[in-house]
Amino acid sequence: MRSLPSPRLLRVLIAAGLGLATVAAGPAAAAPGDVYVALGDSFASGPLIPNQVDLGCLRSDHDYPRLLASRLGVATFRDVTCSGADTGDFTSAQPRSFLGQALPPAPPQYDALSADTTLVTITIGGNDTDLLDVAQDCVNLLPFQTPCRRRYVVDGVDTVAARIDAFAPTLGAVADQVRARSPRARVVFTGYGLFIRRNGCWPVVPVYGSDATWLQGLVDRLNAAIAAQARAHGAAYVDLRTPGAGHDACSSASQKWIEGFVPSNVAAPLHPNGRGEAAYAQIIDDTL
Repeated sequence: MRSLPSPRLLRVLIAAGLGLATVAAGPAAAAPGDVYVALGDSFASGPLIPNQVDLGCLRSDHDYPRLLASRLGVATFRDVTCSGADTGDFTSAQPRSFLGQALPPAPPQYDALSADTTLVTITIGGNDTDLLDVAQDCVNLLPFQTPCRRRYVVDGVDTVAARIDAFAPTLGAVADQVRARSPRARVVFTGYGLFIRRNGCWPVVPVYGSDATWLQGLVDRLNAAIAAQARAHGAAYVDLRTPGAGHDACSSASQKWIEGFVPSNVAAPLHPNGRGEAAYAQIIDDTL
């Protein structure tokens, strides 16, 4: 199941003062010859971060791709990141809705690529492997309940880890498809950030310590798969997890880059906030 903020949560945050722009901002300042295309899911699109420029995809004008485009000064910028996206939405149109109202589908993300594209960033895999759904299943508001990890480890086999391992080759196929469509482009995959520190911080983030360590371990496993596939297929990899130390969901509202189940900044639960998207733009820029 694709993980998106619930309509009820959207209404609450909008009522709290979330700015929702209905017209997308124009491309970044000109730099002759540079064409940057951003592909990916909600970790890249910045759901609920003001201002939202695409309500169907919950895409912010302060997501890391747009901030990176501004830092790089590219001439042409196409941001097709979309909340809920998985790798299937790279080749097929993605259904979209907002507060229960159907919207026109998002075109396949690969359609944004062109032969003259010079840079492509890709953040994908979280929805393919259902990691957000697993995290939501691990909420325990009361002490002494059963850790959720036990539901996913069957006969000694971690079924979520196995799902990640099975998905990994798809990332290599994505790199190959991008290269075929944009042979001049530098292809850059990002990992996912540090969601929660080792042993967690229950009840601030209501998952038990052992589950917190396990969940972040799964994110790290996906990051390792992204890195390995990127390098094996001639792409670069940017680590967003390591620089996130001290900025996970257990941190103070002024320090965190990723929100917990109940956001303390205007952002979607279990997603980067505006500070996080800005930090990721800087980290990617520094790497480039």
